[in-house]
Amino acid sequence: GVAFFVAAYSALRKAPPQPALLVLGDLSIQGNIQPVRSFTEPLQVAMDNGGKGALIPIENKRQFLDLNADVLEQLDPTFFGDMRQAAFKVPGLK
Repeated sequence: GVAFFVAAYSALRKAPPQPALLVLGDLSIQGNIQPVRSFTEPLQVAMDNGGKGALIPIENKRQFLDLNADVLEQLDPTFFGDMRQAAFKVPGLK
């Protein structure tokens, strides 16, 4: 849900987001941001495949303590709490 919103916003602004950006988070029907259940696995896969940044729901911030140090060194995390913040915090869309 969040990735689709970021992609649509990017298309409307005619500005591509930062390359190699991972967008995490689910969007409920009411428009609320849902945290990611499996957090470490997608970040590890992104890092292994050349990911540079990650847009992450703020509710997942506590799980950062469980991450491998290599992932923390390679990926630049950006946290968001609502859809507006998600759109404005994407590098390249400012």
